[in-house]
Amino acid sequence: MSTINLNTEALKAANQGKDRYTQPDFYNIDDLLSEEHKLIRDSVRDWVKKEVSPVIEAYAQAAQFPQHLVKGMADIGAFGPQLPTEYGCGGLDYIAYGLIMQEIERCDSGMRSTASVQGSLVMYPIYKFGSEEQKRKFLPQLANGKMLGCFGLTEPDHGSNPSGMTTHFKEDGDDVILNGAKMWISNAPFADVAVVWAKNEEGIIKGIIVERGMEGFTTPETHNKWSLRASATGELVFDNVRVPKTNILPGVSGLKGPLTCLNSARYGISWGALGAAMDCYDTALRYSKQREQFGRPIAGFQLQQKKLAEMLTEITKAQLVVWRLGNLMNDGKATPAQISMAKRNNVEIALNISREARQMLGGMGITGEYPIMRHMANLESVVTYEGTHDIHLLILGHEITGENAFV
Repeated sequence: MSTINLNTEALKAANQGKDRYTQPDFYNIDDLLSEEHKLIRDSVRDWVKKEVSPVIEAYAQAAQFPQHLVKGMADIGAFGPQLPTEYGCGGLDYIAYGLIMQEIERCDSGMRSTASVQGSLVMYPIYKFGSEEQKRKFLPQLANGKMLGCFGLTEPDHGSNPSGMTTHFKEDGDDVILNGAKMWISNAPFADVAVVWAKNEEGIIKGIIVERGMEGFTTPETHNKWSLRASATGELVFDNVRVPKTNILPGVSGLKGPLTCLNSARYGISWGALGAAMDCYDTALRYSKQREQFGRPIAGFQLQQKKLAEMLTEITKAQLVVWRLGNLMNDGKATPAQISMAKRNNVEIALNISREARQMLGGMGITGEYPIMRHMANLESVVTYEGTHDIHLLILGHEITGENAFV
């Protein structure tokens, strides 16, 4: 994998202080948060402004993953913050988890993807379905960033229909032999471990922890992306990979395993996409007050005020949705359909807001001087992964009518 030598310290020095983000809070949502929630959010925001914002544009332009930030994300508790402290994790509630995702994606969706995959799609299944030995072996290393993980579900011919997967394994003594391939896998090129979903000889889906260095396991990188350019994406290829049976997750069989993980990730996305929306709104608002046309700031024109008012309205509704959903998650009452609604709605409003904000900035909106075009391109991936926009529509339709439109 070829990389461009980016001098991160020089980038930070040149761009320090340029991130002037102020969170919109029209309905005083902060009053609904605990002091701990606000402390966690503000700490993550400070780290993002200091370490990520000054370098993210250069890494995105170079289509390069800022791997040096993995340790920092671990230090701020971004990996598995909702998992128990006994495994080296944060022991926080779901609102704190959501706020962390919001602050990271406020800067860049690709960076939030790294954290989401690590916490919700790798650490969560190991915690939820793994043996005690697996938890002790992997979770502390993933939490502190010494290991990076990825999640293998999507296949070249099976995206929205994961039950059709062809990746499979057969038993061979104390091991299994794994064959197949996964694609569109965030973190794959750098991952030390992969939680892979595959069918056994009876056609039953199981989760398997595949480790870097196992013979026949390769992770070719996906190039030429227009979206999530600062995130590492790749394939997982299994060519007669021998994996110990002790690496099989014992606590689940069938699609329930990966779908449970996806619900956790989708919850985080609903907060993260809101962060991207808020950043686009804040950028457009600030620009409109500074940019003059026809002798006055464009903020004084009706059409620009209409755009800003509609952005803020959608952001406020989305803030209330994720706050309520976070409380349902804390109480163990959130349903998959409720999570689907939040993911679908918040990504949609974020995409719409990014497009309106880009128009408000005119030609400047397409440059790296501002983050809006990067957000817009990133969100085109977010609207597709972890269940496409239309798939979440059908999940809601099934919940509402009782009729399954998937068959």
